[in-house]
Amino acid sequence: MNAIHHPQQSTGFTTAKLLINGEFVESSTNHWQDIVNPATQEVLGRVPFATAEEVNAAIAAAQNALASWRQTPIQARMRIMLKLQDLIRNNLKSIAQVLTAEQGKTLADAEGDIQRGLEVVEHACSIGTLQMGEYIEGVARGVDTYTVQQPLGVCAGITPFNFPAMIPLWMFPMAIVCGNTFVLKPSEQDPLSTMMLVELAIEAGIPAGVLNVVHGGKEVVDLLCTHHDIKAISFVGSTAVGTHVYQLAGQHGKRVQSMMGAKNHVVVMPDANKEQTLNALVGAAFGAAGQRCMALSVAIMVGEAQHWVDELVNKAKTLKVNAGHEPNTDVGPVISTRAKARVIDLINSGVEQGAKLLLDGRDVQVSGYEQGNFVGPTIFN
Repeated sequence: MNAIHHPQQSTGFTTAKLLINGEFVESSTNHWQDIVNPATQEVLGRVPFATAEEVNAAIAAAQNALASWRQTPIQARMRIMLKLQDLIRNNLKSIAQVLTAEQGKTLADAEGDIQRGLEVVEHACSIGTLQMGEYIEGVARGVDTYTVQQPLGVCAGITPFNFPAMIPLWMFPMAIVCGNTFVLKPSEQDPLSTMMLVELAIEAGIPAGVLNVVHGGKEVVDLLCTHHDIKAISFVGSTAVGTHVYQLAGQHGKRVQSMMGAKNHVVVMPDANKEQTLNALVGAAFGAAGQRCMALSVAIMVGEAQHWVDELVNKAKTLKVNAGHEPNTDVGPVISTRAKARVIDLINSGVEQGAKLLLDGRDVQVSGYEQGNFVGPTIFN
């Protein structure tokens, strides 16, 4: 595995590389962004916003690799996935430490992030049966039918900050094992753990050009959405960006998966198990500092359950807010100072509109991490 400075153990400065045609290369761009530890504001490294020439080179590498890769026997592609899942499992804890440092989530959450992605890699190891076609004899007089599973071509993935391991692993292993080639654009806020997984993929034997990585923002996204050699795009992220990706890529004739933000409600019935329900509510609302698609924002308490609110508040008060790598942390920081400001504004707005603030997380203080992007559990009634 290529060396990456461990942000928890070193103040060494890490530059995120591009992966183009099997080579990790430093971008020639003049547009860079800091990678910041959200618990400390320590700059862990920097990430480039790739130039148009670099994005085009990555796509060209994927296109050039496609002809030979799609003809590679399915067993050979599967063996690479078997090797990759073994490498991820053996390096899980070190990747989790980097993920926690750059994203902020607790170590337990970081390990779960990787584990959920690993499950998809394990699924890719079953590609021999998943790629089987069908044959039906005699569907009409003198007519038989058959289906064949074939790769689409060059695919692209655009992934968010909140799951920098799981969501890339949703995308490139399945696309690649099915005979496609891939261009990945990780989140520019926390790309280091993603790049560790990419390095393991190369170590596992993915050939040059089959997997490529570019970094950047809207300009890079737009290039992926409009390039004629990209046949399909998978996106996970905000509703605003996802809508843009879906429309732009769709207009250019690409297959698009666009998985965007959610607003989640729970209805608590009076016959629910109270202790189990309250624990589930607290975990769903405040786990991962609320930075996940299934985070719970609204609970509707029915009948007797309305009297459980005080106990819910008391449980939320016991959650430990701290840096993600500290022992027994329940709630880590949000990803950025901008994200914290947005959450504070939402709380302020609720107060101004007359909602009753039962638990206020705006002024939480974390000893030793006074500059962190922390917001404590907050409950309105």
